[in-house]
Amino acid sequence: MSKLRRSLRAVTVAATLALGVAAGPQAMAAGQPAVPIAKAADAATRAIAKADPHPAAAAATVCGTGYSLFHAVPLPEGTDPNLRLATLYSYENGGKGCVILDNNVGKSQYMYLHVCKVDNTGCSTDSGNFTEYAGPLYVASAVCAPVTAKMGATSSNLYINYTTEYMFSCD
Repeated sequence: MSKLRRSLRAVTVAATLALGVAAGPQAMAAGQPAVPIAKAADAATRAIAKADPHPAAAAATVCGTGYSLFHAVPLPEGTDPNLRLATLYSYENGGKGCVILDNNVGKSQYMYLHVCKVDNTGCSTDSGNFTEYAGPLYVASAVCAPVTAKMGATSSNLYINYTTEYMFSCD
């Protein structure tokens, strides 16, 4: 699994660089990759993507083409985005959803990510010790899909235990 993650990360870095080139003069002038942001994204999500565009763009690239950032949550909940230990990203693409839990600690941590359709079917989980991120996890119908994100030194020593039904639009 770690070879797969390293390969995904290498592809992500290359794609992020390509995104910066393909994004146009404004992104090139700023020297930052373009992050496709959903029209319905809130101001806090937009601020996180603007302040730290590389992880948001990398996560979008891992999800695949056509995904737009819908929501970004600095974790632990209520943490100043500059002091976060992890960031939970959700992306949407034509009603489908993708979530990634980004490790902002800089060293291997136990991470757990879980998403289901609103009726608690079609669930996916990714867990283990990861240096960079857990996921991506996909949900066929992202409307109000509940997401759980956990992170800590071990599975029994968590400093993040977050669950929300609002990582995707609830139209």
